[in-house]
Amino acid sequence: MSKRDWAIVILLVFLPILIDQMTKAWAVNNLGPLEFYGPFGLVLHRNPGAILGIFSDLPPILRVVSLSTGGAFLIFIYGAVQYLLRRRSMLLRCGMSLLLGGILGNVIDRILNGSVVDFILIGTREMASPAFNFADAIQWVGYAMIVVALLKEGAHIWPDANERKQIWVNPSFQLKYCFVLMFVGAAFSLIAGVFAYTFIKVTIEELVVGPTLQMVEAKFLIPFLVTFGIISLAFIIGLFILGRILSHRTAGPIYAFEKFLEDQIAGKDRPLRLRQGDDFHHLEELAEALREHLNRCRPHQDAKTSEQSSSDGLGEEEGLPAIKSEPETA
Repeated sequence: MSKRDWAIVILLVFLPILIDQMTKAWAVNNLGPLEFYGPFGLVLHRNPGAILGIFSDLPPILRVVSLSTGGAFLIFIYGAVQYLLRRRSMLLRCGMSLLLGGILGNVIDRILNGSVVDFILIGTREMASPAFNFADAIQWVGYAMIVVALLKEGAHIWPDANERKQIWVNPSFQLKYCFVLMFVGAAFSLIAGVFAYTFIKVTIEELVVGPTLQMVEAKFLIPFLVTFGIISLAFIIGLFILGRILSHRTAGPIYAFEKFLEDQIAGKDRPLRLRQGDDFHHLEELAEALREHLNRCRPHQDAKTSEQSSSDGLGEEEGLPAIKSEPETA
């Protein structure tokens, strides 16, 4: 992709956040009781949960930690997918950017204020949708763009007609690659978890004294451990999937080149074509040079073989004159 394309993709992450924060500030300062303007209603509503109110029944500490950390986890997923996606595919990339920008718009509210400002409704006074905001709306736009892109460009993103259909083309190498990534991720999660748990525990012990200490620790530390464990597990699984994709892009070209060499040895002339996202694309140039060299050598080899066959099939009249041996003399 060009620098201009990357600028558009990144801008579409920050632009929804800016618009979302501006519209929420306007809603806080100007809206009051419910008012409908045609099919759209405006009302000031604070939502402690996520989109359309889900997660609002969770305990506060679990809700804030889960959704805020989930937003950070999505940034990691977004960056990984943008890196792994080798095609330009602007519809898919922009859809992911809008989706991430919408999610982060609500995450910022949740971190700063503990709740999200919702102010838009669709319907009538008697029957209306749950309140939502610009960030929620832009998320659905992002979802729609992603679905349309996958339907239109799915065959190009992951072509069906491909000789390398196996996921594990070199299992020993690929599994080792995945497990190394998982080990690094687990080690990082363990270090971060120990630091965060110790920090929270020491802070509680400094601020709370008396018989309520154990109750407060149970209220805060147990949800933290549960949430952190779930997020760490999801992170490690994500690293395994990432490792499988990256290792396939490394092992796959080598596998394809081995098949190319086997075909050349067997006399089957064909080009080497790697996937767009593969590493080692210089192997295509090397394979083409090898093909040209073998094609130059084959006519000489065929001519030599034909000449040898003709010589072997000649009789005395058509071939070389027979050499009569003289009788030995004593």
